[in-house]
Amino acid sequence: MNIPSKYLENAVDQLTSLPGIGRRTALRLALNLLKRTETEIDDFSKALIDLKHKVLFCQSCGNISDHSLCPICENSNRDHQTICVVEDIRDVMAIESTATYRGIYHVLGGLISPMDGVGPQDLNIERLVEKVGQGDIKEIIFALSPTMEGDTTNFYLFKKLQQFAPFITALSRGVAVGSELQYADELTLSRSLQQRQEFKMN
Repeated sequence: MNIPSKYLENAVDQLTSLPGIGRRTALRLALNLLKRTETEIDDFSKALIDLKHKVLFCQSCGNISDHSLCPICENSNRDHQTICVVEDIRDVMAIESTATYRGIYHVLGGLISPMDGVGPQDLNIERLVEKVGQGDIKEIIFALSPTMEGDTTNFYLFKKLQQFAPFITALSRGVAVGSELQYADELTLSRSLQQRQEFKMN
C-alpha cells in the first residue's frame, strides 16, 4: 500500500496497533480523521489523553473508575458480602447489563495461563484473598470464562479461599464451554448467574 505522506503513514501505523484493525481499515479511519476540523481532532486527542491519564483502577475491586473507588463499590445499596470474581472489566460491564446481580466485583486482570507466561503473581489475587480473609464475605461467585485457563484459575482461587469458609459458587454452564464470558448474550448470562452452583473440586 503506497501512502504518499509520512504523517498519514504514521497515523495508519498507530491505528493498526489497535486490536482488530488492519491497514485498510486504519487508512480509512485516518483519512476520515483528516477530513475533520481542528476542534474535532483536538477533542478526539484530548479524550484519548484523558483516558490514559485520568481513568483509575478501583482500589477495592480493580474495576475502572474516575475516583479511587468505583461507583459499584461506593454504592451502599449493593450487597458487599457477595463478590463476583471476573477476568476483566468487560465482564463487569456484561454482567451489569443483565441488571440481575446486586453484589460487588473483583477484577483479576486476566487468567492463569502457563502457556502465555501468566501466573498467579501476575493477577489481582492477593487483594481478593485479603478481602475475603477479613471475614465479612458470605459468597464468592466464580464468573470466569469456561475455558481451560478459566477452570485453572477457578481451581487455584478455590484452594486459596476455601480456608476462609465462604460459600463458593460458579456460573451454571449456560455459558458454552470454551467461550468467553463477555460474548455471552444477556439472557444466557443472567440465567447462568441465577442458576449458579456450588463450586467443587472435580
